[in-house]
Amino acid sequence: MPEQKPLPGKFVWFEHVSQEPRKAQAFYGEVFNWKTMPFPMGNSTYEMIATGDSADSMIGGYATPKPGQRAHWISYVSVDDVDAAAKAAAANGGRIVDPPQEIPTVGRMARIADPQGGEICPFKSNQGDPADRPDPPHGSFCWNELHTSDPGKALAFYEKVLGFSHRAQQMGPSDTYYILARGGAERGGVTGHHPAGVPASWVPYVLSGDVDATANRARKLGATICVEPADIPSVGRFALFNDPAGASIAILQPLPRQ
Repeated sequence: MPEQKPLPGKFVWFEHVSQEPRKAQAFYGEVFNWKTMPFPMGNSTYEMIATGDSADSMIGGYATPKPGQRAHWISYVSVDDVDAAAKAAAANGGRIVDPPQEIPTVGRMARIADPQGGEICPFKSNQGDPADRPDPPHGSFCWNELHTSDPGKALAFYEKVLGFSHRAQQMGPSDTYYILARGGAERGGVTGHHPAGVPASWVPYVLSGDVDATANRARKLGATICVEPADIPSVGRFALFNDPAGASIAILQPLPRQ
């Protein structure tokens, strides 16, 4: 395996958190053809998400929530220093949800919330981060999008805490979308399409070869389609749904490369 280097700003892991992880595994196995790989962690076993049969196809995992937590996806973003990111979050209007801690043999992580309540996990791997792939397989995570009622405050927070720069992109006459980047690579987006008074949330995107078919399959398996398949000019086709446990996730079918 080629040597991996840290890629700060890259979203490197995605975790589904729900009371019934086995049901989630069955659902996503049907929708995205994801496989589940057990990974021993002390006296317990962590169930990993894989797009294939090899260890290098692992892209996330399944976990159970703390009491009172709703089902959700949580994203892990690579950082230079987990402790510094957590301190910066607390100093810039956010909060530390879970303090920095070691994951034996894996790396160091924390869980933070931005001022609008959006939660994310700063993470530093012991092995470095997987390189960006020019043509990732269907079923891979490909984007991460913050839904917030205050994009301006969110952009300032993530610039100070995670080092993201941003650029604005007009999406219609009155809609502005913000693209986050670090180290010359675009990593995610920020949208203001979010109800006021509801905590912000990060929504991961998964590559699909046929968004309409994938959305229909998810619907038949108990998902609620929040945004029906639609075209994004110059980008591709997407949809957004809540899985049967209530966790939000999006799918994207990019336009063919020129």
